[in-house]
Amino acid sequence: MACIDLNADLGEGFGRWQLTDDERLLSVVTSANVACGFHAGDAVTMRRVCALAAERGVRIGAQVSYRDLAGFGRRAMDVPPAELAAEVAYQIGALEVFARAAGSRVAYVKPHGALYNRVVRDEEQAAAVVDGVLLADPALPVLGLPGSRLLELAGKAGLPVVTEAFADRAYTDAGTLVPRSRQGAVITDADAVVERSLRLASSGEVVSESGARIPVRARSLCLHGDTPGAVELARRVRERLESSGVRVEAFA
Repeated sequence: MACIDLNADLGEGFGRWQLTDDERLLSVVTSANVACGFHAGDAVTMRRVCALAAERGVRIGAQVSYRDLAGFGRRAMDVPPAELAAEVAYQIGALEVFARAAGSRVAYVKPHGALYNRVVRDEEQAAAVVDGVLLADPALPVLGLPGSRLLELAGKAGLPVVTEAFADRAYTDAGTLVPRSRQGAVITDADAVVERSLRLASSGEVVSESGARIPVRARSLCLHGDTPGAVELARRVRERLESSGVRVEAFA
């Protein structure tokens, strides 16, 4: 039987502003990538999301980012490796306080936005992220794109690595994500997202923007929480997976 984890980016608000419907999404997903204050999130939001996740048995992940609140962590930045490593560890440590207060723990780490895309190919930045994770906890799994420099270096450093896929993002023939700046990078057709989710979970493949069938072996499937109708779409994806015999459970 195929098995898949469902993760979503949560806690992506700041002060009075909220982007994601955290409580409702936490009734669907099995892993929560919680913003740690650098691209979104603040102390109150982090504490609230950790408490909700712990109540529901959802695994808590630290979604680390470049320090870019104004750009939601999606702007390209050049951060010195030592500084980036320290900032990654800082974000994990901040979230760990609230996870433990809720009776849980930080169970894995996932980069966000520009950092996520950068560490697919940039060895120096990927190594800095790995150094930051090791500084925080040398046993923490790292969640990322299959074939990325991040997962390669994390594995070499002894960190558990977990691959993920995106049902609502277009893929290149090389198995990487089409940049958001390009038209069609985000798939908005709900039926297409549901069927792509099932194909990824059961067959380990996705159809690229050119129509090619690309192998994508993933243990986790990301459902973006900041898209319109995200909660209902997440429910449809989970129902379709389970009705097709796919077991939905956390990897951590």
